[in-house]
Amino acid sequence: MVTSRQVAQLAGVSQATVSRVLQGSLRVSGDTRQRVEAAMAQAGYRPHAAARAMRTRRSGTVGVVVADITNPFYPQLLEAVSHALDAAGQRMILWNAGGPSETSALEAIGEGSVDGLVFTTITEGSDPLEEALQQDQPVVLLHRGLESARCDQVTNDNVAGGRLVAEYLAGHGHERIAYLQGPELPSTSRHRERGFRERLAELGVALAPELTVRAHFSHDSARRAMRGLLDRQDPPTAVFCANDLTAFGAVDGALSLGSHVPEDVWVLGYDDIEMASWDSFDLTTVRQPIAEMARTAVELLLERIDDRSLSPRRRKFPSELVVRGSTARAPVPVRAVDR
Repeated sequence: MVTSRQVAQLAGVSQATVSRVLQGSLRVSGDTRQRVEAAMAQAGYRPHAAARAMRTRRSGTVGVVVADITNPFYPQLLEAVSHALDAAGQRMILWNAGGPSETSALEAIGEGSVDGLVFTTITEGSDPLEEALQQDQPVVLLHRGLESARCDQVTNDNVAGGRLVAEYLAGHGHERIAYLQGPELPSTSRHRERGFRERLAELGVALAPELTVRAHFSHDSARRAMRGLLDRQDPPTAVFCANDLTAFGAVDGALSLGSHVPEDVWVLGYDDIEMASWDSFDLTTVRQPIAEMARTAVELLLERIDDRSLSPRRRKFPSELVVRGSTARAPVPVRAVDR
């Protein structure tokens, strides 16, 4: 049987370095990690997971808590998290947010079955998160953040993203603008709306109450909402949707009434998931760098697992407006002129 000592000799590193690679330690450079992994493959080395867990007191496994897996944003986010964990030599266990699944995730970290948790869909008043923090467990919030939570957080600048959409629409002369909101609790929904409303107000464009509709981050509710908006005597000329899935529903709602996007109404989303670039949608949307956010979240969590005394860190990634056919490929104005 090949040993870690033999792998170390083959890679030209110490046995301790091999151990750090197996533990997913961030103290190992990328080049060294690749050299050790190549030596493992050449020698046919297969670490014994149970023995390693007993020796290091680490499972080499991270738990990820997610909700609404039917929303295509989350499989894309999970794929990015999985790639980042694979690169760090870690495995992933998935739990669905809400109910007994979150309790199981907490039990797993308490029992040592997982070394830390990534929460991707957290909201205010989350008992599982509060309990994990009270127990001083390694936790990172990814995608959705909480201002009150003292833990590592990786988010997109959703306020700035909402402002980008407001500037784009106002810059192209739209005044009859609708907004399909998401749920009230998630930070992503609240912050996108805040930036959108604030910038429209600064530009002298009123967001009419009757054109603000809650669509709950779902295709069906967005489709119904869009039909209601376009059935009005004075329908909107542009609709900003709180995420891409909502935007897909809005496009389908317009098509079901014989309206055309973008000829009759512009539609914009948020997230820039892969489907947004498909020819059938060709959706103008706000991009958040999902893969980079996932890598950063994994790095912060592994550092937290190594050292729980670290002060909470927050990383906020910039937004980018991606213009496509759902807004007639109209270019981003050089600047939105205040009225």
